Amino acid sequence: MLTLTLILIPLIAGILLFLLKGSNANTTKNVALVASLAEFVVALYAFLSFNPENTALFEVKYAWMKDLNINFHLGMDGISLLMTTLTAFLIPLIILSTFKFSYKNHAAFYALILLTEVALVGVFTAKDIFSFYFFFEATLVPVYFIAALWGGANASKITFKMFVYTIFGSLFMLVAIVYLFMKGGTADISSLTQTSEILGGSVQRYLFWAFFIAFAIKMPVLPFHTWQPDAYTESPTVATMLLSGLLSKMGVYGLIRILLPLAPIGVTNYSFVGMVLAIIGLIYGSIIAIQQNNIKKLVAYSSFAHIGLMAAGVLSGTVSGLQGALVQMVAHGINVVGLFFIVKVIYDRTNTRDLSALGGITQRTPALSIYFIVIMLGSVALPLTNGFVGEFLLLKGVYDKNAWLGAIAGLTIIFGAVYMLRMVQRSMFGETNETTAKFKDVKGSEVAVLLPISIVVIVLGVFPNVILKLTEPAVNTILQSLLK
Repeated sequence: MLTLTLILIPLIAGILLFLLKGSNANTTKNVALVASLAEFVVALYAFLSFNPENTALFEVKYAWMKDLNINFHLGMDGISLLMTTLTAFLIPLIILSTFKFSYKNHAAFYALILLTEVALVGVFTAKDIFSFYFFFEATLVPVYFIAALWGGANASKITFKMFVYTIFGSLFMLVAIVYLFMKGGTADISSLTQTSEILGGSVQRYLFWAFFIAFAIKMPVLPFHTWQPDAYTESPTVATMLLSGLLSKMGVYGLIRILLPLAPIGVTNYSFVGMVLAIIGLIYGSIIAIQQNNIKKLVAYSSFAHIGLMAAGVLSGTVSGLQGALVQMVAHGINVVGLFFIVKVIYDRTNTRDLSALGGITQRTPALSIYFIVIMLGSVALPLTNGFVGEFLLLKGVYDKNAWLGAIAGLTIIFGAVYMLRMVQRSMFGETNETTAKFKDVKGSEVAVLLPISIVVIVLGVFPNVILKLTEPAVNTILQSLLK
């Protein structure tokens, strides 16, 4: 019942907020925050009490379309629990990041954030493939409205492009899902793994591309990335945090949970092509990030580069690649939310995202400087930060699959250091100017966002086994499907 509770808390709170549309902004903010914190407490309890040998406590199953043997089936293994905990950790911080500002139609704004959490938890816990598809599509709806209604001048046009891209990719996945269901007579994901074993190699090749395109658009991976930079830039920071910190992880999660076990022959035949696309995207995104003068676009392209490495690690089909991707999903989710929030803090105080217009901020902001540097070091994978172990394992996994691809992917270490250090140096150090002379340090709700993120950057860097031991049994089970 814990899994169902994790669905119901934000769902009930989201519906309640829609009913509170006439209330004042502080009331809606507090209701959203309390609900998200309650969700985190339940997720933390599930994390601490999890036993991979006994997952009955975390499973719920109801008949959905009984005659078709389709169920509303949710449950958690180590991978699901990890991603659910990440979601529950980040949503309260995303809500807190809005506390200094007022939003038009504030009740709907916070309700949509909580409904996004409902859909995300559904994706990460679905054990029925139609439940997975339903929640996978459902995540797009609230984020689309947040981005379109509270974004920049071109937000409607750009978010519509994102919507079309994602729906287009999902149609391929739907066709693959229906085909597997008709062949196996079941929608249970673990049972469909057995169905895939009896399918011919040519069918599995089609399944690979159907699933890969859907997940590649969601992450995104080159050449399906063109919606991402503008969407991240024009969307309000809340939508950008949700897209980069959590929704992009659904694509990587889909590769692990759906693509690898349901199209193993396709993975064997085409994983190299997918890895090449991901690594080209990694290099391309890093080079564009180095050239960026817009600080928000810089972070957006850095996120694109990080996702490329995760995708390559998963497609390597190695223990190191999968474990590295899982660690890095958590690390990147936490770091990128912190970076986008810092970009928001800088923009709110200076009304510019232009690096050339900034400088000298650190002279007046000791607290912000510390948080910024800690999160930046996590992003460049400094040892003893959360980014190090994941990136190391990812590069090892890619190298084990193909030494040349591993060597090229290793350039991310250099490129990442260049664009991140450049961003911090040009924005925070040097002489102050008219734009930054009166820059005020972070306090209150801003510290409440940045302090937990900074702490987790260090804690997960020092104790990465918290994640590795949790996910190891599930990773080994998934990889066994590739060896059959």
